[in-house]
Amino acid sequence: MKGRFLVLEGIDGCGKSSQIQFLYKWLPTSGLLSENAKLIVTREPGGTSLGASLRELLLRPPNDISPEPLAELLLYAADRAQHVSQVIQPALDQGHWVISDRFSGSTLAYQGYGRNLNLDIIRQLESIATEGLIPDTTLWLDLSVKTSLSRREEIANDRIEAEGEVFLAKVAEGFSLLSKQRNWVRIDANQILTKVSHDIENELIKNFGTHN
Repeated sequence: MKGRFLVLEGIDGCGKSSQIQFLYKWLPTSGLLSENAKLIVTREPGGTSLGASLRELLLRPPNDISPEPLAELLLYAADRAQHVSQVIQPALDQGHWVISDRFSGSTLAYQGYGRNLNLDIIRQLESIATEGLIPDTTLWLDLSVKTSLSRREEIANDRIEAEGEVFLAKVAEGFSLLSKQRNWVRIDANQILTKVSHDIENELIKNFGTHN
């Protein structure tokens, strides 16, 4: 049976981690996976051993020496190339399901719309790093910027999260545009967690329930 690739996207605080935990428990009991399929949960950046080192360079660089925007973009592309080649594609080829916390959409939203880097260059790098791999379903957890900031008031920010409200608003707008362009599934993340989980469950049953 064909493997499936699911991605959760959204601004910081949108609840991706909580919903991935829900999916990890629910999907194996859902009847959507074939009998021998495994469920693999991963993330970007940091889904491989190499990626874990790149994640530290990107989010918590030593001595506050931050990479320049273009260098940052290239590091994300390197992480993705390793991730696809080493983790995602091999799992899909074996018929397993993969859930990733972020994928190429985040790079367009954060580095493209947030940092104003050239979108065509980002798309070219995406094509190279993914080797054409496209998620079967991308779930965009749509959260207001105001709610994102309030949810993260007591949490220590990494380098990207610390960019502030103006940057986050540009990223949020980028996600909104990408969702329309790429036919993502929009999930209202301003709701309570159980309602968000219920909406995700319904969407996945609708998408995969009759042709797994």
